[in-house]
Amino acid sequence: MLFFCKELCDNYNREVNTMKQTLWTREFTRITAATALGAAGGIISQFALSFLVFDETGSTQIGKLVAPTQLTPMVLLPLVVAPMMDRLPRKPFLVWGDLLNGVCYAGAGLFLLHSSFSYIAYLVFSLLVSCLGAFDELAYNSFYPLLLPKGQEERAYTVSAMLYPILKVLMMPLAAVLYDKLGVGRLLLIQATLSVLAAFLESRIRVQESRRDQEPLLSLKTWWRDVREAAAYLRQEHGLHGLYAYMSVTNGMASGYSPLLIAFFRTAPGFTTAMYSFFSVAEFAGRTIGGAIRYRYSLPEKKRFGFLFGVYQTYELMDTCLLWLPVFFAAQVLLFAVLPLLLVNRAICGFLGIQSATIRQAAVQRYIPDRLRARLNAYESMLCTAAGAALSLAIGALGEVLDYRLCMTVCGLITMAVCWLTVFLRRRQVRQVLADRPGVDQIR
Repeated sequence: MLFFCKELCDNYNREVNTMKQTLWTREFTRITAATALGAAGGIISQFALSFLVFDETGSTQIGKLVAPTQLTPMVLLPLVVAPMMDRLPRKPFLVWGDLLNGVCYAGAGLFLLHSSFSYIAYLVFSLLVSCLGAFDELAYNSFYPLLLPKGQEERAYTVSAMLYPILKVLMMPLAAVLYDKLGVGRLLLIQATLSVLAAFLESRIRVQESRRDQEPLLSLKTWWRDVREAAAYLRQEHGLHGLYAYMSVTNGMASGYSPLLIAFFRTAPGFTTAMYSFFSVAEFAGRTIGGAIRYRYSLPEKKRFGFLFGVYQTYELMDTCLLWLPVFFAAQVLLFAVLPLLLVNRAICGFLGIQSATIRQAAVQRYIPDRLRARLNAYESMLCTAAGAALSLAIGALGEVLDYRLCMTVCGLITMAVCWLTVFLRRRQVRQVLADRPGVDQIR
């Protein structure tokens, strides 16, 4: 018996080691390294630019005016370019997107080194890099699944999901030091260099791609037919549409929670802004632990829906009760002892978030037909961006008339109800999406 158990353990360890080795192919390593370079540069440049406008204008309101400029391309551009991406090889889109991004940041860096700050130029620059960002994200999401070895999708998306938070923890202190020592212009030149290096690595990736047909690419008739084809497919895929709908609502709610949390920590007795800063650390810790577990262990197909739905409900419940924890426990413990409870709450959310995200992303990208992938990814991006903008405004307005805790409670309960309507009631179709088999193209 002991020998049998030992043999099973040895076989399992060999299987795990084999899968790990299989995942890190030359192409996967190159795309991961390119992603890391782009993310590191983006963190540095975002930090620098977030301080630039305030340092130059002394106003917090002026910086907010750029948000609509950055948001518009994220909503409109994917729909415009996605049909073209589904007809052509996708690697050139990714390579040229990063290369042009590097050129833009290099131009902005040189401009700031030799000229004074111009808010109009900053708006133009923001619009340009936002367009390239939307373009690059769509190309990446559509190209990335082509590089993943079969059976390694969840591990691959775990690696992808962990890159940014890890790099943010590492790069933010470095960015703060470099900002004072080098200035914004040189930091943008660093971003440009990293983007060009990312483009070079992406150009070295070897993958079989070809043009899917010979119809005119710039034909309005062809574009409209492609959009209608993707819409017709999505209308038949109730499980896929349900997941898209839920993710747009929950992500939109999450983006609206941030101002509420900041306001709570600024106004609640005994709480400070410094306490709020620990939230990101706690969530990062949870994501790291969850990512390590998700990378090592896979979930059987038959258990994915139950696990995913349970995670969604638990996640929303954690958001709902977050700000009530001080009320529940303040009578029994000192206020400073409540902070660990809040941090544990965020750590659990980080842990659960990466679990559900990797399962969903791997399943959805595996399920979507390759010839429709860019268009459906564009639809998801547009839906999440639009919902995020609308719900952020709605939650902000609700926070003006309701107690912050009550506002988060109402939003959390609404999101839980949306999960039941979009995911649970469509559980049969959602299970099909979560299966290991690719989706059946129903378009005739």
